[in-house]
Amino acid sequence: MSSSAPDPWVVLVQEESAEVRRQLSELAEKGGRVHHFDARDLMTAQGVFRAFAETLRFPGYFGGNWDALVDCLGDLCGEVTGGGAGIAGVVHGADLLLRTEHFPLFVSVLCQGADRANSAVDLDGDPLDRPAVAAHFFLEFRDFDGEKIAARVEQPDLIVTLGDGFVRAALNPEEWH
Repeated sequence: MSSSAPDPWVVLVQEESAEVRRQLSELAEKGGRVHHFDARDLMTAQGVFRAFAETLRFPGYFGGNWDALVDCLGDLCGEVTGGGAGIAGVVHGADLLLRTEHFPLFVSVLCQGADRANSAVDLDGDPLDRPAVAAHFFLEFRDFDGEKIAARVEQPDLIVTLGDGFVRAALNPEEWH
């Protein structure tokens, strides 16, 4: 599951993937932070907003909506990112999310937030007052069915790639850049 493309990404994988464990270990060794989420807390949009705000210490003015989630994911504080060393979010038990209405949007929002975090310029191309931060998200499934997951995530704003034991989602540059 190489991440040879420089684009930020969301990876949907079998629970306890050795490759994911290796990547998370490397991130931690470099000073990055790994944050864990339980899918049971993400079954509603409000649950997503609450869990991410608490875990990633969003500011008090967080708007509690999808656009605000993208904004906050794109501008995380140094304490949450290991001083800018990088961040990974791991969602455990993601099987539960497959049947939620918001699942495809949730994956898109994670991709959007990672894209913003990974950029040193704003949407107008102006330099930001913070460095780019590597941001990645892993959604772990107990019963991994790549084709079923890819079909559920597929949407025009994402490039969804089915690999051996993983599904990778990234923003479609034709739609976003």
